[in-house]
Amino acid sequence: MNAPNVKRAYRSRAFLTVFLKEVKENLRDRRTMISAFLTGPLLGPILFVMLLNVQLGRELDKADKPVPVPVIGAQYAPNLIDALKAGGVVPGAALADPEKAVRKQDADVVLRIAPSYGKAWREGQPVQVEMIYDSSQRDANTSVERVSQLVESYARQQGAMRLVARGLSPTTAWPLVVARRDQATPQSRAVLIFAMLPYFFIITIFMGGMYLAIDLTAGERERQSLEPLFANPVARWKIFSGKLAAICVFSAASLLITLVAFGVVGQFIPAEKIGMELDLGVHFAAHVLLLMLPVLVLLAALQSLVAAFAKTYREAQTYLSLLMLVPAIPSLVLAILPVRAEPWMYAVPLLGQNLGIMQLLRGDGIESMQLGLCLAGSFAAALIAVLVTMQLYRSERLAIST
Repeated sequence: MNAPNVKRAYRSRAFLTVFLKEVKENLRDRRTMISAFLTGPLLGPILFVMLLNVQLGRELDKADKPVPVPVIGAQYAPNLIDALKAGGVVPGAALADPEKAVRKQDADVVLRIAPSYGKAWREGQPVQVEMIYDSSQRDANTSVERVSQLVESYARQQGAMRLVARGLSPTTAWPLVVARRDQATPQSRAVLIFAMLPYFFIITIFMGGMYLAIDLTAGERERQSLEPLFANPVARWKIFSGKLAAICVFSAASLLITLVAFGVVGQFIPAEKIGMELDLGVHFAAHVLLLMLPVLVLLAALQSLVAAFAKTYREAQTYLSLLMLVPAIPSLVLAILPVRAEPWMYAVPLLGQNLGIMQLLRGDGIESMQLGLCLAGSFAAALIAVLVTMQLYRSERLAIST
């Protein structure tokens, strides 16, 4: 084979050569392997499910066990106390300072019955029972809700009996009855506790390729190995494409491990005990992979772009740590300010993926138009990021480490 043919063959294999070189080298790098295949993909799902199980276990345990409630003035309302006991409330001794006890979490809720309770009751006047609690204490919400429902149920029952005693129908006091028709399914209610799941997937992609992106740009600049690479008679875009493909492969592997991990550990979530149904199986995973394809390229290009501005490995870590906050914005916005999904939102990178995954969790599926908008918008953004980074790779300054 003559010299021109050898050069052409070398150039045609440049992309594959760079890709295989970077993959092999980083498979031997412990930091990259831990970040791509352990820390993000496995630690996140395991911690998430463990914390969720602990929280649900405590809530279910409180719902089943008797609730200790200190009562001030219990002697003034013996019938109410009996009704509370029948509902699983254990009346406790009166407290000198109930407000302080609640603030210090010595008690979830305290009932205070006024001395005038008996007189007002006999005269048919409205009576007041104070519930002292701290709504900022999430751990006490279950107890507060149980006590509140029992007191209100007792009040409605006694109110109905008063009307009957006066020869009136109990419905006289309730001329309007609200019939609630909740359209939520057990699967759609799973969104309530898995609203941050899209963020886990996006961060997993980010973490899977981050150290590889740093090493292939800032790392090689620091080691002064980027300049000899650029000296080869190969188009810069082929070198960049090989590096980009390597980052995407690591990110995709990281995402795949995360999906498998959630599919496995999701079986241990007692969703049915709280009226929910969770499906994180093959159908869900396949659609998430499809939705995330353009995000793999987009984040890989952005990581390469940002890391290219750094001259040292540590400096690139700082820049990319700040960039990591960007993928969290759509998930946080949707969690804090739930909005009605509009068609154009699916074309917004990252936001479209969040909306699509939420629909998959709800069991509604994602329509072809929504999927098309999501892929088109994200691939367009990824293409822009790739072109900008590719332009940066043409600069001779990229190879200079000082």
